[in-house]
Amino acid sequence: MSGALQGKVILVTGGGSGIGRATSLRVAQEGGKIMIADYMRESAERTVKIIKDAGGTASCVDADASIASQVEMMVKKTVETYGRIDGAFNNAGIEGRMADTAACTEENFDRTIAINLRGVWLCMKHEIPQMLKQGGGAIVNTASIAGLVGFVNLPAYVASKHGVIGLTKTAALEYAQKNIRVNCVNPGVINTPMVARLVDSGSMNESDLTRGEPVGRMGKPEEIGEGVIWLLSDASSFVTGHSLVIDGGWVAQ
Repeated sequence: MSGALQGKVILVTGGGSGIGRATSLRVAQEGGKIMIADYMRESAERTVKIIKDAGGTASCVDADASIASQVEMMVKKTVETYGRIDGAFNNAGIEGRMADTAACTEENFDRTIAINLRGVWLCMKHEIPQMLKQGGGAIVNTASIAGLVGFVNLPAYVASKHGVIGLTKTAALEYAQKNIRVNCVNPGVINTPMVARLVDSGSMNESDLTRGEPVGRMGKPEEIGEGVIWLLSDASSFVTGHSLVIDGGWVAQ
């Protein structure tokens, strides 16, 4: 899809690492201009440097997706920098702490929901008015296969990702005739810092995760990025309200 996003302005949350960084690099390769939002400034700046060193256009802004004022500022900064927002990848998320439903703390549940679900809603709440002013746009939210099936010891994470899918479908219906498409991606087990943290903490076993994937390996962040690029591009102009599963066959079992 050479030049699939040529000249388009794309806002990416959680762009400092993992799927967010890999997707940002792909956006740049497809000719897009990128605003990377992340609460970890150094990570976001690193992504910007990689893009610029490769000849792309990128900027970054500090933002916590769970805080309304910061999300509003993030959108405003993007428009001030590039003049518009053609697409948004609302990707910021955390795994939370593993514990069964009865042992999950209120603090963990609330924080996970705040970032993973409330954060996606806040992003759309402030992105959509800008897109309406422009006459349209495309939004991709990050859900998960955990939004389609259950995973033990991750009640808050699973609940948040199920919520993202529902939120995506609702927004897609609301703005279907306003030239704003809203979709989500559902990654399987992807080789990211998030998965590495779970493995390093002893909460999950890497070999079990690999065996759980019918293709016999974890996915690469770039493989999710390919799906995001397609959903943001005009190539998917008739696609909205869709949950794109990119999981190596996990949910087919």
